[in-house]
Amino acid sequence: MKAVITVIGKDSIGIISRVSSACAEYGANIVDISQSVMREYFAMIMLVELDGLKVDFAQFSEKLAAMGQAVGLDIRIMHEDIFNSMHRI
Repeated sequence: MKAVITVIGKDSIGIISRVSSACAEYGANIVDISQSVMREYFAMIMLVELDGLKVDFAQFSEKLAAMGQAVGLDIRIMHEDIFNSMHRI
């Protein structure tokens, strides 16, 4: 199963490192990543595989959100199926 992680907030050093380290810690494999910085704002979308996840999806989502909140980022994750359904015409 795959999921899409979005990260939005003010740019700072180490954002990609923090999020990718959390993915590795909880067993999510990063398949693809896209990020950009627009002036002082950071935006990133990651596609991750969740087959090796060490915690359940809800716990992983909560951990990412809490980590983001602690450093002023909005981090969200949604199952790939839900993401695809929302963006299908």
